[in-house]
Amino acid sequence: MTELSGNLVLPNTIVSGSIHFETKIQDITPTQHETDRYILPGFIDGHIHGGDGADTMDGVKAIHTLSRFHARHGTTTLLPTTITSPWPDVINTLHAIAEVTGQQIPDGPMIHGAHLEGPFVSPHKLGAQPPFNIAPTSDKVLEVLAINCVRVVTLAPELPHAQTAMKSFAKAGVRVSLGHTVASYEQAHQAICHICKSGGVVGGTHLFNAMPPIESRRPGPVTALMCSDAYAEMIFDTHHIHPATFQLAQRIMPNRLVFVTDAMRAAGLPDGPSQLGGQDVIVENGTARLPNGSLAGSVLTLDVALRNAVNTGTSLHEAVALLTRNPANYLGLHDRGILEAGKRADFVVMDSNLHVQEVWVSGQRIY
Repeated sequence: MTELSGNLVLPNTIVSGSIHFETKIQDITPTQHETDRYILPGFIDGHIHGGDGADTMDGVKAIHTLSRFHARHGTTTLLPTTITSPWPDVINTLHAIAEVTGQQIPDGPMIHGAHLEGPFVSPHKLGAQPPFNIAPTSDKVLEVLAINCVRVVTLAPELPHAQTAMKSFAKAGVRVSLGHTVASYEQAHQAICHICKSGGVVGGTHLFNAMPPIESRRPGPVTALMCSDAYAEMIFDTHHIHPATFQLAQRIMPNRLVFVTDAMRAAGLPDGPSQLGGQDVIVENGTARLPNGSLAGSVLTLDVALRNAVNTGTSLHEAVALLTRNPANYLGLHDRGILEAGKRADFVVMDSNLHVQEVWVSGQRIY
């Protein structure tokens, strides 16, 4: 049995203690020792395109590369994410993700499955998605479900066939995440009701981004998500979201807000030219943009998002929930996300400045 000691970040407090574990946590013992290191549950990233020069759309080898990169920043569970592309390319990528779904990447994280972001998105809110968007027709939905690796699908609820698609995905256990949409409040609210009545779980893809803003007489999908039981992703790199906007969302939905990176292949590389979905991207001062100025994913890692949250004045245990407990609950991963006996031994050890020192997956140190 292995032991780790430090300041343990528990769901509602932080205490000094020791964790004894094998592949799962056996017990947690409080201690009185002063320490300058923190032990957190492993981070969960449900929306990640790439990193270290690799992109999910490049196939299995690239998924290994990007996964190991993000593991070094504390991510112990992730969902490789597609981008809107020609349909055969999307299907090929899902088959590649299916090859590693349910497995641990060597020296890397567990792969929970795919996040299908595109092509079921609005042509009017593509953001950095290439213009290969299509409607979620029944044949396309069945083709996706047959591959049996998609765990989250981003979908614009105003599209033709969307209502039937949402019900099909929900009944199959796929989280339906409203995003890249021009839906009204009413359309989003109705979609949330349809998904819930079908036994599904609702999310929002990168809240506030690629969707209409909140206005006094047009509350939009953001309000529908916030005022329901839906979860919602947030890219908190301080470029996509202002710190005050994060604080607003955190106050309204502290148990439903989920940090993601939406990282692209340029994450971990120096500033300069890169690509996303075959499109040229320029990374400058940590911000990725298309030539027209649109934000193009991010170069964020979850340890940076955690530090950003703490720098806004959010307590450490509340900030940690945004990338551990909340995404675990959203994705139905009830075997991880908190430090508790019986849970997976997935840990991130950080110093007093919240920089990653060690990463453990299923009781094995990988970094």
